[in-house]
Amino acid sequence: MHDIRWIRENPQAFDHALARRHLTAQSADILALDSRRREIQTELQSLQSRRNDVSRDIGRVKKEGGDADALLTEVAGIKARIPELEAEESTLAEALSQHLAGLPNLPAADVPDGADESDNVERRRVGQPLNSNTAREHFELGEALGLMDFAAAAKLSGSRFVVLRGALARLERALGQFMIDLHTGEHGYTEMQPPLMVRDDAAFGTGQLPKFAEDLFRTQTDHWLIPTAEVPLTNLVAGEILEAAALPLRMTALTPCFRAEAGAAGRDTRGMIRQHQFNKVELVSITAADRSAEEHERMLGCAETVLQRLGLAYRVVTLSTGDLGFSAEKTYDIEVWLPGQRQYREISSCSNCAGFQARRMNARYRPAEGDKRTEFVHTLNGSGVAVGRALIAVMETYQQDGGQIAVPDVLKPYMGGLATIGAAP
Repeated sequence: MHDIRWIRENPQAFDHALARRHLTAQSADILALDSRRREIQTELQSLQSRRNDVSRDIGRVKKEGGDADALLTEVAGIKARIPELEAEESTLAEALSQHLAGLPNLPAADVPDGADESDNVERRRVGQPLNSNTAREHFELGEALGLMDFAAAAKLSGSRFVVLRGALARLERALGQFMIDLHTGEHGYTEMQPPLMVRDDAAFGTGQLPKFAEDLFRTQTDHWLIPTAEVPLTNLVAGEILEAAALPLRMTALTPCFRAEAGAAGRDTRGMIRQHQFNKVELVSITAADRSAEEHERMLGCAETVLQRLGLAYRVVTLSTGDLGFSAEKTYDIEVWLPGQRQYREISSCSNCAGFQARRMNARYRPAEGDKRTEFVHTLNGSGVAVGRALIAVMETYQQDGGQIAVPDVLKPYMGGLATIGAAP
């Protein structure tokens, strides 16, 4: 959500920032609605003041035995006019709110300009990518082992689902447990177990609604299945006023995520890359405004540690303005190397949303103890990391000549000491 006062004072800067996102200028339409609304508010205040004055005059005139008919007629006209203006003001307020709610966050000054993901800027590479012409993709490996079954999942649920069996199911669980233990034990995040269904207000607060409803699954009880734990975790501070001393709040959760993938027709139709249901470890930070850039770098480092401990090659890119998510001011993507696909694929996005989500949720903090003044908190979120894609990367990176999967050392304690995953008995 955007600050209308800032737009009034900086209309050209606002339009320039939207242009960097390849959107047309919006300030003129926004300010026209705002101006008319403020005119009505001024007129309402004037009428209410006049009604009070006239009402006093009526009492005085009647007390003196005079004729108050003209004054009574004026009051009646005012009383009739006020509801009309209030209705118009309410309509304009709703139109203004909807207009602002549909506009994305403004990109940070240091975000690279670009048309799409091809203009993302590589920041660094870590690890040596495994290049092999014989490396197989995860679904070939999993199906050959008898531990990954897309046909069974399709019978149950349709496309973009999978059934994992035996040691591969345990490996997926081990990955999630390892990530949660790492982030809580070493990175200072508090483990949470949030609801998997949220109401409209929560989905609005983090920016999924109203624009991206088609990407979500809705229940018959008018709840939304969460597309990421970012939604419930971030909304825990909705409507709150926090003390600066309590910040930053750092939360993590391992949850199922549900996405309709409405715009993914024909993309990644084989395998587990793009599923309607998947597990993910989410990182969420709530910070003071002047600490969010620092927290963003910290969060990125926490997510990178997961891949480093797993021995996976990856790269970090800064998203261009053409690839930036709706709520983000700045985003780093971590892309893991998949030997079977022979390319880097996204496994984590770490985003600084600055005050954009907080304004939608009305989440504030007091910059100083005892200070009556409040500011909007800054919110950050990141994958720490997507468990299913980590499973894919481990399978393809640690595949053996006979089709078995070696278990990374860091996961062996979670696998009961199992060193190699072989075919199902």
